[in-house]
Amino acid sequence: MALKTEKVDFLKTENTSQHNTNDYDNPNLILRRGQEFHMKITFDRELTANDKVTLQFTTGSLALPSNGTLVLIDVGPVIQTNQWSALIRQRNNKEYLVAVSSPATAIVGKYMLSIITGKGIVYPLADCTIYLLCNPWCKDDTVYMPSEDGRKEYVLKDTGYIYVGIATKITAKPWNFGQYEAEVLDCCMFLLDHGQLKPEHRRDPVILTRKLSALVNSNDDRGVLTGNWSGNYSGGFSPTSWTGSSVILQKYYKSKRSVMYGQCWVFSGILTTVLRCLGIPARSVTNFNSAHDTGGNLKVDVYLNEKGEILEDLCSDSVWNFHVWNDAWMKRPDLPKGYDGWQAVDATPQELSQGVYECGPCSLAAVKNGDVYLPYDGKFVFAEINADRICWLVKDKQGDEPPIQIRQEKSCIGECISTKTVNMNVREDITVQYKHPEGSPEERETFQKACSFLNSGACLVSPEPPPYPPAGTKLQIQGDKELIPGNPLSFTVSIENETNEAKSLDITIGCQLQAYTGKVIASVASIKQSVQVPGKKVAYIPVTVASEQYMKSVIMVEDEAIFRINAITENKETQEKTSDSMAIAFTYPPIKVEMPETAKINEDFSCTFTFKNTLSIQLDKCQLHVEGLSMFKLETFDEGDIKPGGIFRSKIICAPRRPGEKKIVAKLISSQIKGISVEKTIIIIN
Repeated sequence: MALKTEKVDFLKTENTSQHNTNDYDNPNLILRRGQEFHMKITFDRELTANDKVTLQFTTGSLALPSNGTLVLIDVGPVIQTNQWSALIRQRNNKEYLVAVSSPATAIVGKYMLSIITGKGIVYPLADCTIYLLCNPWCKDDTVYMPSEDGRKEYVLKDTGYIYVGIATKITAKPWNFGQYEAEVLDCCMFLLDHGQLKPEHRRDPVILTRKLSALVNSNDDRGVLTGNWSGNYSGGFSPTSWTGSSVILQKYYKSKRSVMYGQCWVFSGILTTVLRCLGIPARSVTNFNSAHDTGGNLKVDVYLNEKGEILEDLCSDSVWNFHVWNDAWMKRPDLPKGYDGWQAVDATPQELSQGVYECGPCSLAAVKNGDVYLPYDGKFVFAEINADRICWLVKDKQGDEPPIQIRQEKSCIGECISTKTVNMNVREDITVQYKHPEGSPEERETFQKACSFLNSGACLVSPEPPPYPPAGTKLQIQGDKELIPGNPLSFTVSIENETNEAKSLDITIGCQLQAYTGKVIASVASIKQSVQVPGKKVAYIPVTVASEQYMKSVIMVEDEAIFRINAITENKETQEKTSDSMAIAFTYPPIKVEMPETAKINEDFSCTFTFKNTLSIQLDKCQLHVEGLSMFKLETFDEGDIKPGGIFRSKIICAPRRPGEKKIVAKLISSQIKGISVEKTIIIIN
């Protein structure tokens, strides 16, 4: 009698627990490659020695044995390591426990299983797709991460922080990565299909990660998110309004249309989600004072006019107050020995790489060593953290008089490179993983080594900088590094004469509002005057900018702004010049969150958000965005206008679905403030 399959039990609870996939909100079996899993197969009779049972796994629209998308496994006597194989572990009458093993190089994707028990006798399991992911727990997988704490943080953790602000005032932005949320895994699988990744590319985390950096942005391939740095976000959502990745990925998966809009931290948050979801260890990384070097010479040129204002039309290069990208963990068998580990990868569309808006993976070891010739995009990443910034004074914009170099800074680019600390809710400074200490002999040697691999020789500068600022004059901008909106901006410029002779100086002070990318929003103040500074004395110039002078510009854009102050002195007799620059960020009142410390699965609890406007100005068009993974979806509360001293309270009912530590993240935005974030942790128990 021909053998027939009657029933298959995928033992989902047991398998997902062993494969660290039990948190996915997905009805299907989710496994990690290179690791054994079990299933119970019930036949219509007991097996005999003459029976042959074959498992058929297929993935993709056209499954072929030649490229590994069609796999036939005869259930045999032993499990073969690092290849597809299957054996019977136990039997109970007609029910058999079958162990199946996949290779650590198996294709990442969705598989269908059929069981063949005879000629023309196939049991198809159309109702159960199997997802196969990368496996950081498997030593043979190129994404293997030895540290268990590292795996918990960089693969399993679904919440975290993205660091923003300026180097002198770093802010932790709570972010819900949400890789386990409904439809997120399906969206990731759709991206692999949408990007037309070949089967061999789906095996290789290097190519997989590179392609995903392109698919997260919409520039070439109608990917997940559309970037927008205009300050106007009509027709979509402001980048500052998002609290996490899962909502964006769900929107994209349902509509198959790019979501609007995002900026660098949103692109990074989404890529962290996608990589963790697929089993590739990943972290969001923030580089403060991040260079965008368009000339490829490891120099960023900044041009100022005689008012101390940045001339954007002359600046092809730029320095972002911060830029957020990703690190992904993997071996690099395509590179010489020594370049495994963290690899920089960036989904923000900045520059074309091999004709596509993609970036990385670029070995951090290669960047630190100056080996920028290695793939991928080492020159661009190296410039982001190591370029020199050169400031020029433009007296004649028509070009008859050449710009005058007033400052060369070798240690201001690439500061406080930050990510979340493993298993701790604090910032970790990982600058040393990217480069040698600024000013050290190793750092300058690495810089010159990187220059030797560039096409241009323009970056080959002498180890010693030119004498800027000139000896005898010391210029410094002093004041608080943060400002409460609605308060006057106050700072002092000090000019110290270090010589014995009196100096007659012209000083220019310019104050501009900038977006985090360095784009000028508005010029809010400019001062120019002559100063007499006696020998060995200090002259102080106090500056105050009324709130009315800058708030109207803050309201004009939907981006969060900072102040950039530039000061330039010129010696009337010698024409020697000094300059200094300082950034000032806004600081905001807090949001208070009230909820219990613990709750039980499937038992509702309430969470209340309270905000008091302690500012001196009214906040217009206030919106509170709230999200709690596995408790409730993103909710938006329109709070209207809040006068000074005004208070609002918003309440939401939470329905926890999964146990463990969970976070609720809230963000308040208005016309005047672009993002007050708060988070609250709760422990959900069974």
